Parts: sequence; structure tokens; C-alpha cells
Amino acid sequence: MRAKIVSVALSGALLPVVLTSIAVAGAVAEARPRPAAAVPSGATAVVRITEGQVAEARPGAPILYPSVTSCLTVTVRLAGGGKVGAHASLFQVPGEYRSDGILAALKGRVGNRAVRAVEVRGAVGAWHPGYFTKAIEAYGDGEAVPYPTAPDPEGIARAVAGGLDQPRARVTVQDVPDGDMTVT
Repeated sequence: MRAKIVSVALSGALLPVVLTSIAVAGAVAEARPRPAAAVPSGATAVVRITEGQVAEARPGAPILYPSVTSCLTVTVRLAGGGKVGAHASLFQVPGEYRSDGILAALKGRVGNRAVRAVEVRGAVGAWHPGYFTKAIEAYGDGEAVPYPTAPDPEGIARAVAGGLDQPRARVTVQDVPDGDMTVT
């Protein structure tokens, strides 16, 4: 049996793996990660937060919000250097938070820790501030769903500040182009 060590890209990091050939019914390649080489020295794992999710990144770790198109991201920067983020979706992803529950989940994850700043980024023009208190899915037949007639960054900032019990001055809102967003 011959073994060969190669590097494989995984989440942006090169990881060494051992490839072996086993003679059975032809050559078969088996990849086994080497236990001592999970993350290269000095590298920090990226925390990925998809639609409807809330997660935390330790100090120095970036947050990746993938495919931000009609979504808003809310990143809470903690005084200790870490971040807690939420990826708010206009429409609920099955099994994840709706827009009217995501701020409560984010607030719960932050807990009593000191907050330095709250950054809201994404499709500001697609959001009505009321979506944080009543999700689009919560409207019944015959009820009029509010929709934005113009971007309302101030209204969104007030809604996020209120939902997180933070001073309005601590919240910034920025409309950003579609795509993946990384917060460092």
C-alpha cells in the first residue's frame, strides 16, 4: 500500500490529507484528514450564518453571510471583541427564524454582554421596518402586508435598536449590493 500526502482546500484553508490506494477490485482512493492539521496555525475559522440563523464569532473570527439578496444582516459587535450575527430573511426558511423572531433570538444570544455597535447591512430598500415585529407570513387572508415605497434606513435602525434594547445611536444601517458579505 502506498500513501501520498496532498493538500486540499476546505473553507479557504489548505488541509493536508493522506491518500492511500487499496487493491481490491481496482484502485480506490481514500481521504483521511490528519488529526494534527485541522486548521493551519494562526488561521481563524469563518462563522457562516445563512438565512434565518443567529450565530456567534469569537474575537478575530470573521462572519460570512452568504447570498444576501433581499435579506438584512445584523451584526452586534461586543465590547470583548466578539460578534453575534443574524441573517434576517424576508420569507422564512423552513426550520429557521422568521423576521419577527430573529431580533429576539439575537438579543438572547448577546445576553447581558456589553455592546459596542450594531451594524445592519443588506437590501435596505426591500425591507419595511415592521417586518421585524410582524413577518410577511404572519399576515392572514385579506390583511394588507406593508411594503416599502422607499428605503427607510432610519426606520430600520429604530426597529433594530428597539428589538435589541440598544440606543438608536449605536445602530448603523447600510444598503449594500447583492452577494456574499464578510464582516471582520
